[in-house]
Order: sequence, then structure tokens, then C-alpha cells
Amino acid sequence: MRLLLTLVLLAPVCAFSQDNGKKKAPPAVLKNIKVLTGMNGAQVIQVMRGFEAGLGTQCTSCHVSEADFVSDDNPKKETARMMLVMMREVNAKFEDGKEHVTCYTCHRGSTQPATVPPAADSAAKQ
Repeated sequence: MRLLLTLVLLAPVCAFSQDNGKKKAPPAVLKNIKVLTGMNGAQVIQVMRGFEAGLGTQCTSCHVSEADFVSDDNPKKETARMMLVMMREVNAKFEDGKEHVTCYTCHRGSTQPATVPPAADSAAKQ
């Protein structure tokens, strides 16, 4: 009886400790997909992880909340869609079929694209 009681009490603790604060992936059900059509859930998640790295953001930068990935209430989501279309159009112009341009190409880990080169380091000038 003690063993059963111990197991019942420890089960939630074990379940919580396995989460370790790791990000939960969005639900596998894909809804409101307008640009990333033809992709499966894992491919969409991979693209979203690319956004995180390329723009240095989290999911809620474009999505209203992690509980509502479907909503279009955040205007940044439409901007992201336009950027994806632009990126595809640029990459389509390369005959080798490779991806030459990504979010990181312009954004370099920032939400705003870098439109001018970074200032030269004064030590590099000497």
C-alpha cells in the first residue's frame, strides 16, 4: 500500500521533471497554413526554428500566444508570410535550386534587417 501511495505521489513530480522547462512543440495539427503549404508538421516546425535563429525571437513574436498558433491577430505573422514569399522568389532565381537566401541573410539574429554594414572596429583600422 505504501508503495502504491508513493508511486501515486511521485508520478506528477516525475512528469514535471521530464519537461525540464523545455519548449513544447506546437500541436501537430496544422491549421491556417497559407505559405508553408505542402509541408508536414516537422517541416513547419523546422522553418519556425529557423525564424527563431534568424531573427533571435520566440514563437510569440509572430503568434498571439503559444496557445493560439492559428490566429492572425498579430500583424507580424503576415509580415513573416510576405518575407517567406520574397525569400522563395529570390532563391528561385538561382539555377542550382539551392537555398542561397534565408532569414539570417538579412536579419543576422535581429528582428530588424541589417540594411548597412556594421561599423568597422577601430582596432581593425590600425
